[in-house]
Amino acid sequence: MRTRLILVFLAATLAPLGVTVWLAVSLLEHSLRQASTRELDEISKVLEKIGREFYRQARESLKKDAEAGLLQGERYRAASREDWPEAVAEFWEGGEEERFLTSGTRGDRLLYLTRRGQEVLVYARPLGGVEMQQVSGHYTRARALIEESGSRDLRRGFVYTFLLLAGAVWLTALAALIFLAHRLSRPIQQLTAGLARVGAGDLSARVTVKRKDEIGRAVQAFNRMAGQLQQSRERLLYLTRLESWQSLARKMAHELKNSLTPIRLTMEEVAARASPSDREFLKQAAQIVVEEVHGLERRVRAFSDFAAEPPVRPRALDANALLAERIAFLEKAHPEIDYRLALENGLPPVWADEDLVKGVLTNLLENAAVAAGAGGLVLCRTQRCEGMACLEVHDSGPGLSPEARSTLFEPTISFKKGGMGLGLSIARKSALLCGGDILLVKGELGGAAFRVLLPLACSPEG
Repeated sequence: MRTRLILVFLAATLAPLGVTVWLAVSLLEHSLRQASTRELDEISKVLEKIGREFYRQARESLKKDAEAGLLQGERYRAASREDWPEAVAEFWEGGEEERFLTSGTRGDRLLYLTRRGQEVLVYARPLGGVEMQQVSGHYTRARALIEESGSRDLRRGFVYTFLLLAGAVWLTALAALIFLAHRLSRPIQQLTAGLARVGAGDLSARVTVKRKDEIGRAVQAFNRMAGQLQQSRERLLYLTRLESWQSLARKMAHELKNSLTPIRLTMEEVAARASPSDREFLKQAAQIVVEEVHGLERRVRAFSDFAAEPPVRPRALDANALLAERIAFLEKAHPEIDYRLALENGLPPVWADEDLVKGVLTNLLENAAVAAGAGGLVLCRTQRCEGMACLEVHDSGPGLSPEARSTLFEPTISFKKGGMGLGLSIARKSALLCGGDILLVKGELGGAAFRVLLPLACSPEG
């Protein structure tokens, strides 16, 4: 694309540029043939002659009137030389008998200085509006122009100057076009490369372009599409793994249940029929076995819940009210925990199953309370991010180890005492069934932090 744009520019500008140069040079030649400095030379000489004659007559008239006593001169006595104007002092030191000077801001007054013993008389008269400095300046510039025009070839100078300017403008436009073509084509090349990577299966491909025009919006749309595809693939893989775990859990729960029930009933019968001498020992042994069987049955029920496929009944829910209700419900069981709420005002309703969301929040809040411990802090926040509602739970606990992070949502793996290892797996499965997800984010209190994403009721998912 960049090469094509440059070729189009060359084809579109070279021919008009050539015609423009030819016409301009022709017009310059014609204009220079018509123009002449001869008349300027004659006018300047006449101006010089008139100016000199006018100045001579003004001097004679001023001197004549001064000698005839028709003018009142200004006296400067030798006794007060420190107060003399510079022109008067310069005249006195020069030793001349008389001198004529022009004064005023533009030379529109004529001064006549003459010696009289130990004093200087200064007579002044306006020149009738004639500004001698202006006349002298015009004459000087005219003569300079005449001399300059005679010392060089104006035609060649005009032509070379025009060609230089035209070439500079054209090269500047070409450079600007190359820059703009590169700026336009580079993001498209990056976008094409990104699409090729996504087409090859690399959904982590992203394009970094800081633009706000149509190309920038196209790149942003591509990045969003790639991110959504990556999330969808990760969620699909996770649900596929869960399906395998669920099949295994259903089979294991069925087999264990069939074996545990007869064991428990038999041990209870043994304890009931034991002889008086052995009753105490057998009772203790049976109690231990029964308690362990109850523990196994509890685990079997957990696996059964994990393997179950609950019906999803989504509806519009107030996420702020739901989170506040869960905290009010659980803080009675954990009075030693300091719960803090940061709810976004005006958060739109979410579209999700109320029971599933309550289960997710209950699991995360319970885990946060256990991790924070007595005197700990749990921060809960709601906000809108990327077109979805975000419900976050932060705790002030010790955080998660790298091993725990790598297998956090995998079932049957627990990193806390008495845990089944299924809570986060079931919570994420519930969030996925609602059209959202659960993400591990950076904690603000030094411990772990989870973000629950739920679709808004006004979004396409709703």
